[in-house]
Amino acid sequence: MTNTLDTIDERTIDRDPVAQFQLWFADAVAAALPLPEAMSLSTVNAKGKPTARMVLLKNVGAEGFVFFTNYRSAKARELADNPNACLLFFWPQLERQVRIEGVVNKTSIAESREYFATRPRGSQIGAWASPQSEVIPGREVLEQRQAELEKVYLDREIPWPEHWGGYCLKPERIEFWRGRRDRLHDRILYVKQADGSWTIQRLAP
Repeated sequence: MTNTLDTIDERTIDRDPVAQFQLWFADAVAAALPLPEAMSLSTVNAKGKPTARMVLLKNVGAEGFVFFTNYRSAKARELADNPNACLLFFWPQLERQVRIEGVVNKTSIAESREYFATRPRGSQIGAWASPQSEVIPGREVLEQRQAELEKVYLDREIPWPEHWGGYCLKPERIEFWRGRRDRLHDRILYVKQADGSWTIQRLAP
């Protein structure tokens, strides 16, 4: 575990929350943590009921936080009804957590195509084989479809499926949490303003 006396200070933290996230993410990668890019994605369905699942961060920058999925999945249907979503990163070995709230939009077709082309061939087949979130009678359905597709594309490039692509969450609020002794943790909250600037506040743990 890290030194719990380490702190984050609202007076010295980076004024750009995305830049601050990139610093913490680089620390998680450097620490060789398992899947530092894993994040919980929370959405709300049409009835106002929340759902969460783990997805992988594939890119982060000024535009936001990017992940990829099946556009016919449950999460995609929920995002179509309500594009407000929340991401949560938790790196327990570093006693750090980042919560990101904002609005999600689809990435461009070009970006989805470009990323799909970099995926392992097995993952590309999987994107075609799995009717994500649908009820199926058994695993053999997936395995049979996988085998069929492997034959079809044996000596061919696997095309990008139009039902698969990226989402970008544009942040409106980002909170950095740092574990400290006696449960008196550090919580620094960034809130985006109408002019595009960020306010920075310390929250009680």
